Amino acid sequence: MSTVCRFIHAEKANYPITLLCKVMKTARSTYYAWVAGREAREARRRADEALAHEITVIHLASRRNYGVPRVTAELRRRGRRVNRKRVERVMREHGIAGNSRRTRRRGLTKADTQAAPSPDLIGRDFTATRPGTKIVGDITCVFTAEGWLYLASWPDLATREVIGYSMADHHRAELVVDALDMAAALGRPEPGCVIH
Repeated sequence: MSTVCRFIHAEKANYPITLLCKVMKTARSTYYAWVAGREAREARRRADEALAHEITVIHLASRRNYGVPRVTAELRRRGRRVNRKRVERVMREHGIAGNSRRTRRRGLTKADTQAAPSPDLIGRDFTATRPGTKIVGDITCVFTAEGWLYLASWPDLATREVIGYSMADHHRAELVVDALDMAAALGRPEPGCVIH
């Protein structure tokens, strides 16, 4: 109907409105209601543009991860009262979409299962009499707001002190090597140290 009303509005300088409404089979009240609501529609369009700007800022600050629920929650936290459906509509119109977490884990490949296990050099004896003689390593992963963070650490079994650590967004071998380099730079491991 808005297309018809726009046409009538464009041609009203050339023809009378009553004739245009009759030809277009539209009630005059429909046309006049459309004209009266034009200012409100323009105000709503400007408000949607301002909201789209705020949504874009929030979305980019979240590294393009936030979807409709989190963007709505962030807008409300900032004091902006807004309906979730309106946020959804504005995000859809501007092509803004969040990332969903993957629920499946990657399975082991053939190369992962063919590796030979490392020998147990400490014989399952997790005690040490002197610092720097037995060091064990571990990798753990923590989910943060920015994604997965991997932490490699090397605790000394004698003192239970972490003597080297490294953090990264991957769990490649260099993560563990960097942590071990930190321990070596501090001079903690003794010559002949068992690293497990």
